[in-house]
Amino acid sequence: MSDAWRTTPTLVGRHVTLRPLMAADKDALVAVAAADDLWDIFYASVSQLKDADRWFAATFAQVEQGRALVFAVCDPAGTVVGTTRYMRMNEGHRRLEIGGTFYATRVQRTGVNTEAKRLLLTYAFDTMGVQCVQIRTDALNIRSQRAIERLGAKRDGVLRGHQIVGGRLRDSVVYSILDREWPGVRQNLDYLLARYA
Repeated sequence: MSDAWRTTPTLVGRHVTLRPLMAADKDALVAVAAADDLWDIFYASVSQLKDADRWFAATFAQVEQGRALVFAVCDPAGTVVGTTRYMRMNEGHRRLEIGGTFYATRVQRTGVNTEAKRLLLTYAFDTMGVQCVQIRTDALNIRSQRAIERLGAKRDGVLRGHQIVGGRLRDSVVYSILDREWPGVRQNLDYLLARYA
């Protein structure tokens, strides 16, 4: 496994910095999840942070197993405003998923998500050499689906009965971006980011 697939990088943009998540980020991330009752949204995975010790243990175990690279999402002042990750990583097939993402309410509908995805996709395609990036969301999370489509990802389909989340059977909507599509997606993201300049 190459270093790019083992080590969480620090990715710096104008609106956001993505850096390796640390155990010391626990209180800040829990505060983000609890604010505005984000963790009570039943179709999002934020609720898992109600048991923060378990969430952090599982997260760091996935990193140790080479299955994930996990980021703290920070605003320009360095304040933690969310988290995101590369997950379901498979270097042999040169594919991974971007997921486990949530942001503080105050940075939603700003340039944070667009720039975070721009940074993550750039690193995945240009440094890690992936041929496919997937993004999945709950079929009930229409807002998330619109945001993913706005990035330029293509909808692959729906995994019906995909997961049991909080006692509810979840259907997952799957999107992807292929390496041959990346130049056009990058151009679209740069266009979207220019609106926040």
